[in-house]
Amino acid sequence: MSDTTAIIKTIQEKAVRLNDAADVADEILSLVGDAGFVLIGEASHGTHEFYRCRAEITKRLIAEKGFSAVAVEADFPDAYRVNRFVRGFGADETADGALSNFQRFPLWMWRNRDVLEFVQWLREHNANKTQPEQAGFYGIDLYSLHASIEAVLSYLEKVDPDAAKQARSRYSCFEHFGEDAQSYGYAASYDERFSCEDEVIKQLLDLQRRAAEYANR
Repeated sequence: MSDTTAIIKTIQEKAVRLNDAADVADEILSLVGDAGFVLIGEASHGTHEFYRCRAEITKRLIAEKGFSAVAVEADFPDAYRVNRFVRGFGADETADGALSNFQRFPLWMWRNRDVLEFVQWLREHNANKTQPEQAGFYGIDLYSLHASIEAVLSYLEKVDPDAAKQARSRYSCFEHFGEDAQSYGYAASYDERFSCEDEVIKQLLDLQRRAAEYANR
């Protein structure tokens, strides 16, 4: 038996057929067991059927398995606005508004009906739960270098203007590369003298150290 034939045979034996998005087989949930992480992908971005199935599986993982975080392939600041909405402490009144920070191509990857409905479901799911019991929505992509910097500076300007000045000074390390984050990445990978890592870590540690203090302001 060739390797290809063996792979096909294994897929045929292990695959679980879904006839409909709502038909999330119990067998899929049983495969999770006591796992702390479940990775859900799709064969192509922007395909309604995949997005719909992914949303239904995620709902059941949250509702029945107690998962508390949805980590998506999206920029952190954009997704965190959604996180605030689903937890009930953001300024947005609608799921559509919460998703409006997604402006970078491809817009349709997150600003689509399936994600919209899932975000609304998650807000309703969290509504009657305490904060530790709620499920959050987070972005794990790092394309938003300057948007992330601006989010930190904007926050600090409100709660600690002096700290904002210090943060701005630390982040000035990136100014040599303008808006081209990729050029920074290339330069830092070839010569550590161009790296801004130390300054960014100092800023991160300061934010973490003073998080409780800022939360009470």
